[in-house]
Amino acid sequence: MALARMNLAIRGIGGQIAHGDTFRNDRHPDLKADFILANHPFNVSDWGGERLAGDKRWRYGVPPKGNANFAWVQHMVHHLAPMGVAGFVLANGSMSSSQSGEGQIRKNLIEAELVDCMVALPGQLFYSTQIPACLWFLARRRTRRGEILFIDARKARADGGPDAPGADRRRNRADCGHLPRLADGRGGATTTLISPASARVRHWTRWAGTVTSRRRAATSGSSPSGTMASPSKRR
Repeated sequence: MALARMNLAIRGIGGQIAHGDTFRNDRHPDLKADFILANHPFNVSDWGGERLAGDKRWRYGVPPKGNANFAWVQHMVHHLAPMGVAGFVLANGSMSSSQSGEGQIRKNLIEAELVDCMVALPGQLFYSTQIPACLWFLARRRTRRGEILFIDARKARADGGPDAPGADRRRNRADCGHLPRLADGRGGATTTLISPASARVRHWTRWAGTVTSRRRAATSGSSPSGTMASPSKRR
């Protein structure tokens, strides 16, 4: 709690901080937030999901007992205000995993028009883990209805790469000033707007820059990996 208070104080932000358990002892049960930012633990296996199978937060599907990723996602959706927006970091596996119902939860979030943007990040961004990560952006009232923005920023770096003079080979680096360049297709990123009219038959590949269709690949005889399933807008 002390670190959380310090983090807010040095940024001049007020806040209500309470010590509890996000899943089993939510200390802000009635909170409806306009903005949510989160960097929660990746792939937590012992989160107590077996005791929360009937929780009201699991509107889009019951998260698997062995991985809390989509429990975090739905916890944040539950606490969004009617015009709320959420942005958070997750492991890359959250974009493609279909085990234990995760694919169905992801599909339900898409069809509910909650997923606004996905960003595949460069590797080695964190000191604490080498797991590749991605950014999710969710919104209750989206202006980009019927489309999802995918940004492949895996090759976008703010420090010139691991071979640049003075670079830390153990860690990549990105900064906030770099983000607008990613959003409009500059800065080493590829952006793609996808119309998910046929999102029911699509699955996400290992990175967020491409959405493919198993159905079209099957009928054309082509490999689904790395192909664009249907016409999309690129920018």
